[in-house]
Amino acid sequence: MATNSQLSDVTVKLVETPAELEGAVALRMRVFVGEQGVPAAVEVDEADSSPDTVHAVALHQGVVIATGRLLPDVDGKGPHVGRMAVEPRWRRTGVGGRVLAFLEAQGRALGFRQITLHAQEYVKSFYAGHGYQEVGDMFLEVDIPHREMVKKL
Repeated sequence: MATNSQLSDVTVKLVETPAELEGAVALRMRVFVGEQGVPAAVEVDEADSSPDTVHAVALHQGVVIATGRLLPDVDGKGPHVGRMAVEPRWRRTGVGGRVLAFLEAQGRALGFRQITLHAQEYVKSFYAGHGYQEVGDMFLEVDIPHREMVKKL
């Protein structure tokens, strides 16, 4: 687990370079494909290259340690946070919450009044702790139990 001094050296920012986006996608591949068995063809999609997608990363010493993205509209339901991933040694340090808060701030700046996300069942308490409320029943997304969650901005 990361130390407090390491946490103070973490920067959360918009993805600005191809290398940062590659780092974000590589982290997602390790977490979602490697750890969770999500098919690689499902993990990377057209939204990754859309100019409307807001990609955020947390960097420590220039290395991507967490990532997430904000899509302006998914299936007519408005803005959607997704692809949140954190390196294992950085989990439960607050880095994921910082990325989430950063994406929410970006959403507010774009005029969004609410954000939806699909939380994996085992981390829904993380999102609830950041003000998200469950909507509807559990569902499967790539064979992983999820809950739709919404937050007013």
